[in-house]
Amino acid sequence: MGTQASSTAQTRDQGGADSGQAQDGIGAGLPSIRAQQVACAVARLLSGSPSRALSAALRLFDGPDLLELSRCTPASLMLQGGLGRREAARLCAAFALARELEGFRRDARPRMHSALEVAQLLRPLVRGLERESFHVFLLDGRHALKRRELVSLGTLSTSLVHPREVFRSAVREGAAAVICAHNHPSGDPEPSAEDVEITRRLRQAGDVLGVPLLDHIVLGEWSHVSLRERLGW
Repeated sequence: MGTQASSTAQTRDQGGADSGQAQDGIGAGLPSIRAQQVACAVARLLSGSPSRALSAALRLFDGPDLLELSRCTPASLMLQGGLGRREAARLCAAFALARELEGFRRDARPRMHSALEVAQLLRPLVRGLERESFHVFLLDGRHALKRRELVSLGTLSTSLVHPREVFRSAVREGAAAVICAHNHPSGDPEPSAEDVEITRRLRQAGDVLGVPLLDHIVLGEWSHVSLRERLGW
């Protein structure tokens, strides 16, 4: 992978948290004006009179912030905001569409030149997840993305993965190289001892198969760690 090495072991991604953001309820992670706009946008998805819809939208944010709310199930939304079944399903669908839109790229095969590019591509899909998810990016000879694949869903603190699961698709589809990445639900991207060990095993397997592992990236809430940079490959 390209060698745009960061000067720090932990890289803060662009678009991180603003120090002037509100900290509670709907305002958590959003400036206050944006928070009001979000509440109004949610209200437009709900049924009933404008005042009833706005009241229901505000009840939804009485506790969870926007990120937590976006990962709620329809049943949780019905309980939290007193929504009907159709309203809850509609709101879940809107959140799902927003995640897909954030991760959309007009360039269907972007080149993966840095850990930051990988983090920015994957973060919309894993932000707010309560379990670790392990992904592999299959690259061609020019390090352009062929496909991203979800390899496994783990627990709150562990992503269970085996090298054969990571390289199965890479070998079948003729990938020239792979990049692996997974999230830490805690929001702290500091690699664990298990992260370092699985990276070592993946590098060994890739060398044997002739499909090198270019990097293994750990994503936190607003930052990431490149194990290639951390371990000095």
